[in-house]
Amino acid sequence: MKEFYHDFRLGILGGGQLGRMLIQSCVDFNIHTSVLDSDSASPCKEFASVFVVGNPNSFDDVYQFGKELDMITIEVENVNVDALEKLQSEGKTIHPQPSVIRLIQDKRTQKQFYKDNQIPTADFVLISTKEDIKHYPHLLPGVQKLGRSGYDGKGVQKIKSIQDIDKAFDSSSLLEKLIDFDKEISIICARNTNGQISVFPPVELVFHPEQNLVEYLFAPAEISASIIEQANEIAVKLVEKLGIIGLLAVEMFVTKDGQVLVNEIAPRPHNSGHHTIKANYTSQFEQHLRAILNLPLGSTNTKMPSAMVNILGEDSYSGIAKYLGIDKILAVEGVYIHLYGKKFTKPFRKMGHITIIDADVEKLKEKVKLVKSTIKVIA
Repeated sequence: MKEFYHDFRLGILGGGQLGRMLIQSCVDFNIHTSVLDSDSASPCKEFASVFVVGNPNSFDDVYQFGKELDMITIEVENVNVDALEKLQSEGKTIHPQPSVIRLIQDKRTQKQFYKDNQIPTADFVLISTKEDIKHYPHLLPGVQKLGRSGYDGKGVQKIKSIQDIDKAFDSSSLLEKLIDFDKEISIICARNTNGQISVFPPVELVFHPEQNLVEYLFAPAEISASIIEQANEIAVKLVEKLGIIGLLAVEMFVTKDGQVLVNEIAPRPHNSGHHTIKANYTSQFEQHLRAILNLPLGSTNTKMPSAMVNILGEDSYSGIAKYLGIDKILAVEGVYIHLYGKKFTKPFRKMGHITIIDADVEKLKEKVKLVKSTIKVIA
């Protein structure tokens, strides 16, 4: 492989905010980046060394994009795996591996993988139509998840009882028992080719009450040492069983009786790791690069307690984005803003995030309240 600091060319499938922040770490390593995205105005457009307009789900677009590159990685798992497998068969290095991406792309195969490998998760069944739900009343109230194409809360539907079947998805999906959890947490792991594994401290997630996407998080999570140990062991087991090279984000439930159950996983940088840019010795984005380049993994230790608040487009506003309250929040010590370069806002679109750090956890929580109530994105 070419030397990464000299003539190495890295391809990134997907040009969203995750790719944008990954490129910012690539700059520190002097890595030439090529990005493929269908949106000519995507967040990566002005940052990539080369930006190619094309569909990451198209076999031809992905194959032609990857032929001249030294390595390909992803910032979104909704990509054409067939093209990646062909490129891999021709000697291209793909991290994470196409087989891992394929497995994780479908929540049904994800869940079956947990079951087959004794990874604790909610009870579930795989279904083909909404009428199938009638055969599993013991899993209600439950959550139905589309096998593919769901993200940021899309493709997820709560089914409280048989009477709710009319609003269910009528396609290949899974139905899982609704978990009466105490907290939702996330852990981001990394593994390099040598097999070295690192684990970031668990974070506590707070989801938007209606949109089912992360509204803000606290890091590290306020959980017991025994819960941390359980969560770490599960995350490492997943990384080892998958054999993944790169990052793996593991979202989990902590039940009221102290169990840790895996909810979903993602083979890439993740929204639950954005705070690491400011709050940890190594950011998730640098760690991803270290892992796929087979470099020693960086320290995941926390410098200071932190929080991350997603900047979401306000409900009822669509159009050219206008940000309110930035001057007020930047006057507060320990508040850092990260905008994603999206020109247009729409309801609940992720437009950026804010990281907040403070050695005093109570003060940190007060700053989160201030930030949430102050910054707004309208049109």
